[in-house]
Amino acid sequence: MNLNSEKFPLRPAWTEIDLGKLRRNLQLIRGDLPRAVRLLAVVKDEAYGHGALDVARIAVEEGAWGFGLSTLEEAMTLREGGIKAPLLLLGERQEAELEWCVAHDLTVCVNEPHAVRKLAKLAADLGKRVPVHVKIHTGMSRYGARWDEALPLLQQIVAEKSLLLEGVMTHFAQSDETDKTFANLQFTRFGEVLQAMEHAGIPVKLRHTCNSGGFLDLPRAHLDMVRVGILLYGVFPSTVCRKIAGIEAVMSVKAKIAAIQKLKPGEVVGYGMRYTAPTERRIAILPIGYGDGFPRVRNEGCALIHGKRAPLVGGIAMDALMVDITDIPEAKMWDEAVLMGKQGNDEITVRDLAKLKNSVTYDVLTNWRLRLRRKAVNGHPKPAVQLERVGG
Repeated sequence: MNLNSEKFPLRPAWTEIDLGKLRRNLQLIRGDLPRAVRLLAVVKDEAYGHGALDVARIAVEEGAWGFGLSTLEEAMTLREGGIKAPLLLLGERQEAELEWCVAHDLTVCVNEPHAVRKLAKLAADLGKRVPVHVKIHTGMSRYGARWDEALPLLQQIVAEKSLLLEGVMTHFAQSDETDKTFANLQFTRFGEVLQAMEHAGIPVKLRHTCNSGGFLDLPRAHLDMVRVGILLYGVFPSTVCRKIAGIEAVMSVKAKIAAIQKLKPGEVVGYGMRYTAPTERRIAILPIGYGDGFPRVRNEGCALIHGKRAPLVGGIAMDALMVDITDIPEAKMWDEAVLMGKQGNDEITVRDLAKLKNSVTYDVLTNWRLRLRRKAVNGHPKPAVQLERVGG
C-alpha cells in the first residue's frame, strides 16, 4: 500500500477556479480598452482567492502590462514563480523591505521624503536606476501625498539620479456608484497635480487612477493605465456600474454529500437546535462550514444539488452544514453540491453570499480558507486565434 502523503485522498470540499473564464474575462477587458491604455492586473491577497500565479501567468499571455500587489511576500511569490513583468507594490513599505525591492526589480510607491532618500541610496549602491510611483491622496485620506502638497516630493524624486518617476496615481473612494460627484472631484484634484508637474517640467510615463469601477464608468479617467482587480474574476464591483457582456465568475465553491439523515416530525438539526422538522424530511450533510469561510448563518441560504435549490437548515458548524433534500429525491451520497457558482440552469452568486454575510463580495472571495483546496480547471494554453477587439 502506497501511503505517501502526496497520494492521500483529497477532502470532498473545494474551490474551483475556471481559468478558461479568467482568460475570456481578460480578453473582454483588454478589448474594451483603447489600445494605448495599459492594463495593470491587481493580484493581491492571493489574487482575491483565485491563486496569484495561475492568474498572473494567464494575464501576461493576455496582454497585462504588470501586476498590483500589497505585500512584499506576494511580490516575491510571483518573482519566484517566474513572473518577470513589472510588479507594483501598493501602499507603504517599511525601510527594511526596500533593499529587497531594489534587488528583485519591484516597483514601489514612495509617498514621503525619507523613503525617497533611502530608496535612492540603495539603488545607487547597487548601480541601478529604479522606477517608482507616487500615490496622490485626492480625498480618500489613506495612503499618499496630498494633492495640494505633492509637488515638492515629485521634484525630490526627479532630482535623484538613481530613481525614475515612472508613475503618478490616485485611488477613487467611490467610482462604481451612480453618483460620481466625489470621483469627479478627485479626478479634478489629480488633474491639478498633473498640470503643476507640466509647468514644473516633470515628465511621467504612467498616469493612473482607475480601479474596476473607474475602468467601467469613468472612461475620461483611463489616462495611461487602469488597475483592474475584482472584475478580472468575473465580479462587477457594484450592481449599478456598466456591464460588459460575457464577463463570468471564475470561482465556484463545491462540496460532496457526506451523509444523509432522515428526520421525523419534531426532530431537530444542529447546534442550538435551530431547526425543527415540521414533517418527515431528508437532510444532506455537506463537509464545509464557517471554518472554511462560509457565512455563519442559521436557516438561510441554499446549495444547488442536481440543479435544484436545497435550503440550508439549522446553524452552520465549523466543518459542516445541512441542507434539506426532501424535494430532490434523486440526491444520494457523494453527489456534488454547489455553494457558490452555477449548476444546471441556476446560480448562487458571490453577491448572494455577501448578503448572507452582511458584507461585500471582496470579503467573500478572499476569505475562503486554505484548508479548502483550490482546483484549477480549463487551464489550457493560450489559443492561437484571438478575439477581435471591440473597442479603441
